[in-house]
Amino acid sequence: MTPELRLGLLSGFGAYLLWGGLPLYFRLLDHVGPVEMLAHRILWGLPTAIIFIAVAMRWQDVRRALTPRRIGYLAISACLIAINWLVYIWAVSAERVTEASLGYFINPLVSVLLGMIFFSETLRRAQWIAIGIAACGVAVLTWELGRLPWVSLVLCFSFATYGAVRKTVSVDSRIGFAIETALLFPIAFIWLAWFQQTPDGGWLGDGTLLDWFIPLAGPITAVPLILFALAAKRLKLATIGMMQYLTPTLQFLIAVLVFREPFGPVDAVAFGLIWTALVVFTVDSVLGDRKARRLARAARLAE
Repeated sequence: MTPELRLGLLSGFGAYLLWGGLPLYFRLLDHVGPVEMLAHRILWGLPTAIIFIAVAMRWQDVRRALTPRRIGYLAISACLIAINWLVYIWAVSAERVTEASLGYFINPLVSVLLGMIFFSETLRRAQWIAIGIAACGVAVLTWELGRLPWVSLVLCFSFATYGAVRKTVSVDSRIGFAIETALLFPIAFIWLAWFQQTPDGGWLGDGTLLDWFIPLAGPITAVPLILFALAAKRLKLATIGMMQYLTPTLQFLIAVLVFREPFGPVDAVAFGLIWTALVVFTVDSVLGDRKARRLARAARLAE
């Protein structure tokens, strides 16, 4: 295993474990509205990113990254991640973490589709079957809810697309996150300045818990996202997709065992189909990687 691959794997595992525990943080601060929490994530995320850049002494790279093309791509990724954050925060406050976790279970398969569309990554027959089974799981949940599980779909498509955009941009993960939050910062700052003047705005006046835990939104947001960007630049989208199972598994367990969200027989069928799809996809990916390594080894020996 090369050092670059090892760094990618460690970064990916770290990002997904931290994301998996996020519902606990947002439930602790569920008295903060979703839009206000989103604004705080942006507000505290930017200084956190600047600290990371200062420690690494990467200011020259920041200047090189400020090209129209890169800023354009990062503006798109900033919008995508802001949508993802807002919907996820709302889902936790609305006690729909189970539905949110379903979105992140589907995400790996969406990542694979985007890899095929934008990066010429090929799909084998078993992978297509896995995607079909997952679609059946979404259909079952849609039938039970009487509507599309929009929380799941928005979360999976926004984050999978975010990963594809960031893979396109040749920018260090810390610098990319700093530029994304810098682009969003003026909107968040103006909105928070206005909100603090309303009757509902009470930060720095509602007690120690609110005062000390809200600024943690910066590192809690920045660290896993930077780790994810490190992994995305070093691993295939298919590998990123498989590793992502960690996040929704932790979220699902927290939703059912800690938050006691309802989980009935139809939910079990829907999740069972999704998990079956993931098993099919994972087994096929592992076998495919082993076959590719054997062929590469045989080619080297033939030379």
